Amino acid sequence: MATKNLNNDYVKETIIFLLRIALGWLFFYAGVEKLMNPEWTASGFLLNAKTFHDLYASFASAGNIGWVNSIVPWGELSIGLGLIFGTFTRLASYFAILLLALFYFPGLDFPHVKNGFIVDEKVIYILVFAALIYVRAGTIWGLDYFINKKIKNWLV
Repeated sequence: MATKNLNNDYVKETIIFLLRIALGWLFFYAGVEKLMNPEWTASGFLLNAKTFHDLYASFASAGNIGWVNSIVPWGELSIGLGLIFGTFTRLASYFAILLLALFYFPGLDFPHVKNGFIVDEKVIYILVFAALIYVRAGTIWGLDYFINKKIKNWLV
C-alpha cells in the first residue's frame, strides 16, 4: 500500500512540475519573441480594446506606451524564468494572473471572447496559475524548496 501512495505522489509531483515548466516556457518564449522583434508594440492591441477602451487607450498614449512596451515582454520573460527554475513561483504566478487579466479584457465583447463565450484560454491559464499558487509548485523540484527553508512567506 505504501508503494501505491509513493507512486501517486510521484505522478502528482511530475504533473505539477511539467505544468510549471510548460507555462514557464510559454511565458519565457512570449517575452523573448517580443524583445527580439524591434517592431513589436502593444499599441494596436491596446487601441482595439473592446472592454474598458478608454483605460487601455490611455496605456497606448505617448506618455505610457514606452513603459508598457517594456514591462510586458520583460514581465513575461521574468514570469517564465521564475516558473522554469521554480524561483519565487508564487510571486511569478500572481503577476501572471495580473498580466493575463489585463490581456483578457481588451478581447472581451461581453459575453463573447475571441475563441469562446466568457471563458477563453486566459481564464483557463488564470485558474491553472491559482492552482500552482495553492500547491506551492516551486517547492516541487524547484529552487523554492531551498528558498522556503530560509524565508517562509507568500512569495515562495
